[in-house]
Amino acid sequence: MPQIISSTKLRNNYNAVSQECHASPDPVFVTKNGVGDLAVMGIDQYEQMKVRLDFYEFLLEGRRDVEKGRVSDAHAAASSLRERYGI
Repeated sequence: MPQIISSTKLRNNYNAVSQECHASPDPVFVTKNGVGDLAVMGIDQYEQMKVRLDFYEFLLEGRRDVEKGRVSDAHAAASSLRERYGI
């Protein structure tokens, strides 16, 4: 479950918050004057999230290609690659 902390707690307890961010896959949400301001996470968790988002974007691009009819059958694609790369 995500944790919500104040910016004051982040400032006064940075090391503890940092440890928590690295230990949990969920971000720590930081409020400023009672209003959501930041989402903080460990760099490893961020990189994993970024890889997932990039993959989802790649899948979405493929889906758009299918919807627009920009497809070819596997045999034609393989033949085209063989010709292009001399395989």
